[in-house]
Amino acid sequence: MTQDLRLAIAAELERTRARTTLLTDAVDEDDLIRQHSPLMSPLVWDLAHIGNQEELWLVRDVGGRDPVRRDIDELYDAFKHARRDRPALPLLNPAEARTYTATVRDKVLDVLDRVRFDPSRRLVDDGFAFGMIVQHEQQHDETMLATHQLRAGTPVLSAPPPPPGREITGEILIKAGKFVMGTDTEPWALDNERPAHAVDVPAFWIDAAPTTNEQYAAFIDAGGYDDPRWWSECGWAYRIRAGLEKPLHWLRDHDGWHCRRFGRVEPVHPHEPVVHVCYHEAEAYAAWAGKRLPTEAEWEKAARHDPATGRSRRYPWGDDPPEARHANLGQRHLGPAPVGAYPDGASPLGVHQLIGDVWEWVSSGFEPYPGFTAFPYREYSEVFFGGDYRVLRGGSFGTDAAACRGTFRNWDHPIRRQIFSGFRCARAA
Repeated sequence: MTQDLRLAIAAELERTRARTTLLTDAVDEDDLIRQHSPLMSPLVWDLAHIGNQEELWLVRDVGGRDPVRRDIDELYDAFKHARRDRPALPLLNPAEARTYTATVRDKVLDVLDRVRFDPSRRLVDDGFAFGMIVQHEQQHDETMLATHQLRAGTPVLSAPPPPPGREITGEILIKAGKFVMGTDTEPWALDNERPAHAVDVPAFWIDAAPTTNEQYAAFIDAGGYDDPRWWSECGWAYRIRAGLEKPLHWLRDHDGWHCRRFGRVEPVHPHEPVVHVCYHEAEAYAAWAGKRLPTEAEWEKAARHDPATGRSRRYPWGDDPPEARHANLGQRHLGPAPVGAYPDGASPLGVHQLIGDVWEWVSSGFEPYPGFTAFPYREYSEVFFGGDYRVLRGGSFGTDAAACRGTFRNWDHPIRRQIFSGFRCARAA
C-alpha cells in the first residue's frame, strides 16, 4: 500500500508539472515576465511561487532538508506582495525560475522515496502534504490559464472542442431534510472542507443546468443592466462604477454576440454556460428571472445527496474519480461544454454539470464549518473567513480533478470576473 501511494503521488506530481510546463512554455520570455492584467501576477511569478511552496512544505517541512533558496521566500510570499506590485520585485527570470523548480522537484522526489506515511503525523498521513502541493500547483495552473485569457496577442493554446450537448431545461425539486455536508474521510480535503456535519435544508428547486449564454443574453436584451430593481445596493453601485453592461470578453456587432477566448474571437455559443460574470451580475440575473442563487448548503446537497441511500457521495455521479465522460475538467477543452454534454455526470435526481465547466457562485459568504480547525496553516482559509467573500462551487473547465470534488470550496470577492465563473439559479419550494 505504501509503495502504491508513493507511485500515485509521483504520477500526480508529474502530471501536474506537465500542465505547468505547457502553460509557461507556450509563450516567449517577454510574455512570461509581462503583467497582462493588474489582477494577475506575471506568469514567471506563478512558476517560481509553485516551486517555493513545494520547497517550503515538502523539502523543508516534510523532508527536513536544508533550504534550496531561503533568500527568495519573501519574494514569493503571496501575503506580502499584492499581485499588482509583483512585476516591480527582483523576481527570478524565466531560466532561473525553471532551474529552481526543477531542483526543488528532484529533492521532493527523493523525499517521497524515503518518507514514512506516519498516521500519527497528520501532515504526511495518506500523503496529505504531497496532495496539498499538487492541489496548490493545479490552482495556480488555473490562475495562469486565466492570465492566458487576459493576454493579448497571437493564440498559443489549443484544445479539441467539447462534446455536443442536449436539451436540458427546467428545475429539479430537492426535498427537505438533513444531509451530511463537508467531509472527514477525503484524505486530501483541505481544512475548510472539514469537518463533516449534518445540515437540515428546507425543500428547494434548483435549475437542472447552469444558466446559459442564451438565457443571459435575454437578460441583457431586456435591459437588465439598466434596471436597479434587479441589483443589490452594492451590486448596482459597482455596476455603475465599473460600467458593466455584458460579461467580460463579450463583444457585440451586427452579427450578434461574439466573445474573445484565448486570443480567438468566435460567436457566443447559445447553449454553453455563461462565464466571466461576477457575483453581482449572477445575483441580478437570478432576481430578474424570479429566482435567487442557491445557498452553499443547497448546492452541495444537490451535488452530493443520494436520496435512495441518504448518504453523501464524493461526486454527483458517485464515488469514482472524474473521467472524461463525467465532467469538463483539467483544461481538456478551452471553454465550457454545452449543457447536457455529460449525462453520465448528472446527480441521481438529474441535476447536470455541477462539476466542471464553470465555477458556480452561491449566495453564501465564506465562513468556517462548525468545529473548523486550521490545518496546516491559518493563511489557507482562516484569514479569509468573513468580509465580502462569496463562495464558488463545482470547478470549471480549467480546474483539475485533483483540486475539485463535491466538498471543494472556492471563494472570491463578488466583483471578480476574470475567473471562470458562472452560476445556476434556485428558489424555495
